[in-house]
Amino acid sequence: MKSYLFSALPFLAFVLLLQQNESKPDPSPLAVFSTEWNDAKYLKCNTAADVAYMTDDEKEVIYILNLLHTNPGLFANTVVEKYPGYKNKTYLKTVPEYQSLLDTLRKVRTLPLVYPDSLCFESAKCHAVTSGKIGYVGHERKTDDCKAKKHHQGECCQYGHKDALSILMALLIDQNMSSLGHRFLCLSEYGHIGVSIQPHTEYGHNAVLDFYY
Repeated sequence: MKSYLFSALPFLAFVLLLQQNESKPDPSPLAVFSTEWNDAKYLKCNTAADVAYMTDDEKEVIYILNLLHTNPGLFANTVVEKYPGYKNKTYLKTVPEYQSLLDTLRKVRTLPLVYPDSLCFESAKCHAVTSGKIGYVGHERKTDDCKAKKHHQGECCQYGHKDALSILMALLIDQNMSSLGHRFLCLSEYGHIGVSIQPHTEYGHNAVLDFYY
């Protein structure tokens, strides 16, 4: 009996280890900038986690945007502060829009979460696919199908990036955009969003974010 109990102990320890690993959430997409982002209170930001019609990169755009909305100050002091070195773009520190982003995020209050919306997604996807195929840059719908699917009250289009963080940082910095319109949209209180990232003949990739209240 004793030998049976002792031989079972390693198996029980293995089972317990598996259970612990299964219950442990995945690290935050911003954990590389600070482990504070791994706090369980931020899991609510992953509002698109169970959406079947979006890619992982598209879901991550929403996740990171919600992390920003939930704690703008921490986002400024960890992500924005470290981003130029992380991406080997130290020149950004001399860009006025980069500095103004830091100032803005340190002052802005917490914003509501945004949730994925299928109509916004179809609107964004149609425009991103069509724009990518013809090398178009802009917001005008070029096909009758995309005109019919248009569903947004605010829209951001970004060209040249595929990964979620780079897309959002480009929109937030909004370099050479005097109106800072993309930043304004990302920091607005829209409740619904659709995100589509597609190939683009001129810029490699284009991302469309369609917002709706």
